[in-house]
Amino acid sequence: MYKTIPQIFEQIVTQYPAYTVQMSKDATGTFQPISYSELYSEVNSLAAALSKHGIKRGDLVGLISDNRREWLASDLAILSIGAADVPRGRDAMPYEVKFILSITEASFCFVENAVQLRKILNLSESLPKLKHLVVMDRDFTKKQRDEAKEATHFDIVLYEEMIEEGRMLLNDRAVAKNLEEEREKGKADEIATIIFTSGTTGDPKGVMLTHENFAYQLDVVPKMIKSIAPGQRWLSVLPVWHSFERILQYVIISNASTIAYSKPLGSILIADLGVVNPHWMGSVPRIWEAVKAGVFSSMKNKKPIEKALFSFFVNVANSYTRGKDLVKGEVATFKKRNRVLDTLVGIIPYVFLTPLYKAGDHLVFSKVKQKLGKNFIAGVSGGGAMSESVDNFFSAIGVKLLDGYGLTECAPVVAVRPLVRGVKRTVTPLEGTEIRIVSENGSETKPGQKGIVMVRGPQVMKGYYKRQDLTDAVLDKDGWLNTGDLGIWTHHGEFALNGRAKDTIVLAGGENLEPVPIEAKLCESEFIDQAIVLGQDKKYLGALIVLNKARIEEYLTQMQIPYLSDKIGQMQEVRALIEKTISEIINSKHGFKSFEHIVRFRVLPKQFEVGKELSAKQELKRYEINKIYSREIDDLFVS
Repeated sequence: MYKTIPQIFEQIVTQYPAYTVQMSKDATGTFQPISYSELYSEVNSLAAALSKHGIKRGDLVGLISDNRREWLASDLAILSIGAADVPRGRDAMPYEVKFILSITEASFCFVENAVQLRKILNLSESLPKLKHLVVMDRDFTKKQRDEAKEATHFDIVLYEEMIEEGRMLLNDRAVAKNLEEEREKGKADEIATIIFTSGTTGDPKGVMLTHENFAYQLDVVPKMIKSIAPGQRWLSVLPVWHSFERILQYVIISNASTIAYSKPLGSILIADLGVVNPHWMGSVPRIWEAVKAGVFSSMKNKKPIEKALFSFFVNVANSYTRGKDLVKGEVATFKKRNRVLDTLVGIIPYVFLTPLYKAGDHLVFSKVKQKLGKNFIAGVSGGGAMSESVDNFFSAIGVKLLDGYGLTECAPVVAVRPLVRGVKRTVTPLEGTEIRIVSENGSETKPGQKGIVMVRGPQVMKGYYKRQDLTDAVLDKDGWLNTGDLGIWTHHGEFALNGRAKDTIVLAGGENLEPVPIEAKLCESEFIDQAIVLGQDKKYLGALIVLNKARIEEYLTQMQIPYLSDKIGQMQEVRALIEKTISEIINSKHGFKSFEHIVRFRVLPKQFEVGKELSAKQELKRYEINKIYSREIDDLFVS
């Protein structure tokens, strides 16, 4: 039924050879286009060279790199000859790279640049099976390569040398024919990649994903995210070794669209949005949180009348959008709702606020939307649920965000909020994907009741690499995957996520609570950048807080309080501000039970970092945080 990813790519190349597939920056920072036919030629050259170096069907090839145009060519080349890649980002710690390349016994590995090359060279004694390294960075010189070769047993090759070697090989018709046959020979149930999850609780697990796992999504995702069309541009900002960005890139090439490579850094991202004018952008919730925070922060220095107008129109937009959702029936139905009553309640703000909403859109919101580019259709958000405040804000100002739910074990998409008639705070299962939400005793939950999300569908992984025990723990004989996520059904067949089952905190008094909603609420504060809630087996909850340093400094300056930048977290005035902020956010008025209130907190001196406190998806690595900050955590609960 399904084809392999290279077979799908080849079909698109045949239909749209001159369309632009990639836009990447040259040395001057100018975007340069690459056509589908040009990328296809590069992929074939790489594939021929890989075959010459001994890579064959079923082999595993390392791919240690962040998002760049060479990544996709390398990936497609590896898959074209029936091999599978083992990807990881540049933030991978040496022990992770060692673990991944040694357990997979990879003999060949692509590395992004000199830094990643050095990382692997330092591990050479621990990787006896690894023989060949390809440096992808085109600025890496032959001189650097020769110097590195002198100190190691590895065969180090430049990416462009591989391309040139492959082109020479393809002059031989027999080589070209063999490559065509290998691509055609590929089966959908073959492993395409093994992605080792950085995880939040210890050793990485190798998720084995097949071509079918990906190809199924290429068939059904566009049915939910309508309006995807050939020639459209997508801005790519996330690490492509992660399954979310990877499926986005496969969606893009399977629809003859364009990938424009950027970075998730404010100044670069905003500038590239203006240049590329994308139709779509994939991102994680944290990026949209930062955009929202940036909008509100920019208003701090405006004149009082401008700030007042902004606040007024945001309130108007919230009321108008809420009314519109009620009238159109696009509200989450965790409890049964009366459509007639909803319409009566919503019709007044929906109708009577329309002129004011249009005025606010013209005077205020249009300026925000202009920064996304004139073609922007929607942002596709994954890697975690969006907070309600972020969701509501962008909906109110007319920016469409499509929330998605998935996990690496599902390659990764399980459910998406549809482009048309999508309901905020919820997602809808993909066509052909079965969802069960079950209670602790295994029974099906009713709408509004919390339970474990179980998934069965063509995107579910083959299993964990060389870990049948771990596979059996989450994947039963009937194909149901226990996601470990907590979910709640609506009465209309959508569902919402409510944290992780393993993150559930049980207090000493027996009260059960989910830390994720509390953490998300804390991070809505302009003064708090990151937060983790703790309290397992304790009498009360505590929190570790990472400050939004820039906003705190603005506050201190406005209040004319002198400060030293590196001592802000120790200031009594700052602690009082955070204490007041927490009490205003986490209270019964906002729906938090008394045992969910934060009793004590500690301010941490630095930001959480990806690879340390955060996973690649920027999720909290609770296991690591508990180790790194054990002293601070102990201090939270000293009686």
